[in-house]
Amino acid sequence: MEVILREHVDNLGRRGEVVKVASGYARNYLLPRKLALAVTENNKKQIERERHAAEARELEEKAQAEAYGQRLTQTEVEIARRVGENNTLYGSVTSADIAQALVAKGFEIDKRKIQLPEPLKALGEVTVPVKVHREVTVQVKVKIVAAQR
Repeated sequence: MEVILREHVDNLGRRGEVVKVASGYARNYLLPRKLALAVTENNKKQIERERHAAEARELEEKAQAEAYGQRLTQTEVEIARRVGENNTLYGSVTSADIAQALVAKGFEIDKRKIQLPEPLKALGEVTVPVKVHREVTVQVKVKIVAAQR
C-alpha cells in the first residue's frame, strides 16, 4: 500500500514522501496516528500545503535547537560517585544520571536523547553525544569525580 507521510517517521521516510508500506502497518499504525494519508489527488495537494508550512516551522525549530545546543556544549556536568579502593566506582553513571544533572543545571533533556552506548564505569572526563534535534547532536562534557566521604 502506498501512503503519503505527514510527519517524519524513523526508518521509513520524511514528511511529504510517498512510500510503500505493508497494508497492516498503514491501517493499524500510520493512519490512526495521522502520520500518513492514503495516496489520492486531494491528499497530495493537502500534503503540499502542509509541507510549505512545516518547512518554515522546521527551519525555526532547527535554529532554536542549534542555539540550545550551543549553550549545552558550553556546560560541564560533574557527577560525584562513591568509589572503592583503586578508584573503582560502586555502580555506574547512566544516561538518567546525566539527564538529572543537566536538569539541575537548567537544561530539560530527556534521558533517551543522551546517546550513551554503555554506562560510564570509571572516574574521569568523558564527552557524551546528546541529540537535541533530529539533525542537531552536540557533545557535553561529563566529569565523574569521587564523592567526599
